[in-house]
Amino acid sequence: MTDISISQVVTNAVKDFRQTVPECVAAGVVDMSTGMLLAVDTVDSHPSEVLDLLAAATFDMFQGRNVVMIEDIFKKRRGIQTAQHYFRELLVNSENLIHLFLRSTVADDMVAVVVCRRSANVGMVFAQARTVLRGLDAELGR
Repeated sequence: MTDISISQVVTNAVKDFRQTVPECVAAGVVDMSTGMLLAVDTVDSHPSEVLDLLAAATFDMFQGRNVVMIEDIFKKRRGIQTAQHYFRELLVNSENLIHLFLRSTVADDMVAVVVCRRSANVGMVFAQARTVLRGLDAELGR
């Protein structure tokens, strides 16, 4: 088997999210260390400003100052002594869409974003997205 670049691994994962997760209309991966969207795949094109804001919003939701303070309190109260972030998944429902954000377990600075129509079964969205994320984590962990 040949080694592939991290860029290609991420691109492949984003395509897998789009193809595997029910009623998925967009998927991407955000690098929290740079605040950049590493890869994206959508059913239609989105303005670059929207995609840039998605990366920034993802950062704020997972690593904003107040969020990190809440994580630190939870970790302290539960006796957790790790630098790893406490929040792993976030679900945001909008008027027409489900937005699922999943932090990689191998690369703590990598967050996958999956956007599906509201008509999708949320349980299946979680199950399929987690399956793809496990594949991404396996590739990143090599």
